Amino acid sequence: MKYQKNQYTEKVSICTFIIAALFLFWGLNDLLIRPLMEGAEVVWWGWIWIGIGASILIGQIAALRNRTSLRNTVLYEYEDHPTATIEEISRNTGISVKDVQAIVLDLKASGLLRGKFSSSTGEMKNVEVTRSGELSKEGEIRGKYCPTCGNAKSKESAVFCSYCGTKF
Repeated sequence: MKYQKNQYTEKVSICTFIIAALFLFWGLNDLLIRPLMEGAEVVWWGWIWIGIGASILIGQIAALRNRTSLRNTVLYEYEDHPTATIEEISRNTGISVKDVQAIVLDLKASGLLRGKFSSSTGEMKNVEVTRSGELSKEGEIRGKYCPTCGNAKSKESAVFCSYCGTKF
């Protein structure tokens, strides 16, 4: 995977998939549907529309795959260095600081990365890295944080989150 600056923050869009589908439809319409249904002449411009639609579709699939690779890279880095700062992760992986911040926020929102940053040093504290589908013996997601709001458990024996009321 070759990383380029701000590659993660460029999002994958459903609208772009729809636009690609429209170009593919126009191309197939010019090449197949109109000649078969209406007896019209084949319009070779259809190949251009298909080419544009295919390139948009391939670009979006590659971006989606790349985002997953970047997320996994940051997760592995936190597994190896649980107290690393955003800048250290950026230096170790070659990913820009802006992208590492976006990735960490996405990982925290999805529950794959738990922890808080120290306000004085910037280091991550109480790090818990989980993989999707990774469950403890009780069938709960491992960690000391609420899966909904991310608030720390007030007591180890707590059954409900003291902040949002979600059952652990």
